[in-house]
Amino acid sequence: MIKIAVYGKGGIGKSTTVSNISASLADKGMRVMQIGCDPKADSTANLHGGTQIPTVLGLVRERQDGFSLDDMVTIGYKGIVCVEAGGPKPGLGCAGRGIIAALEKLREKGAYDIFKPDVVIYDVLGDVVCGGFTMPMRDGYADKVYIVTSGEKMAVYAAANIAMAVNNFKERGYASLGGFILNRRNVSNEDEIVNDLCRDFNSSVVSSIDRSHLVYEAEALGKTVVEAFPDSGISSQFRTLADKIISL
Repeated sequence: MIKIAVYGKGGIGKSTTVSNISASLADKGMRVMQIGCDPKADSTANLHGGTQIPTVLGLVRERQDGFSLDDMVTIGYKGIVCVEAGGPKPGLGCAGRGIIAALEKLREKGAYDIFKPDVVIYDVLGDVVCGGFTMPMRDGYADKVYIVTSGEKMAVYAAANIAMAVNNFKERGYASLGGFILNRRNVSNEDEIVNDLCRDFNSSVVSSIDRSHLVYEAEALGKTVVEAFPDSGISSQFRTLADKIISL
């Protein structure tokens, strides 16, 4: 089982990237589980028509432990197992706790044994790298961490913080840094900026994704671009990225 975590600043296109990776792998016949670790609970939306699904933290609040694995998951595009950790009510509690609760409940209820995924992808908000937000990179969850960034200042800042967290945990046997994913915003010197970031952490750009209006058109349909426009150049880029990730 391949286990990866994808981190990045909010709004950087992380969930779009992850969902298109999931769809690309499902197209290859692989069994995929995508776990959204963001309080917005929208990581998997484009894998099941843009609908809202129950979150694990919401189920815990409403039913304590009185729910089943089936209540926690939604089956999306080509059998992708979709899970959303969710978050606390605004102003109450810690969003990181939602991630911890989700991952603990998935293990407790035997999700990995029952669904037997070939690939598990954790989609994790990377603006704050502490507490529960580091849970997916801990021992037993992801083996590799990939970081989505652009050349924008705040995206690079967040990416560097995430990479530092990965390095700080490496002595504990946690996930290692697999590399950076450049989601282009077409800012000045973008390649140079992101390559400098990579050198700082002895890493590299795994793949680059161009900006494309087709991504937004697909999301308006509640779909990934891989599903909505499979023959497009941008879909080819996502498929190439997916292939690289599972081969590293």
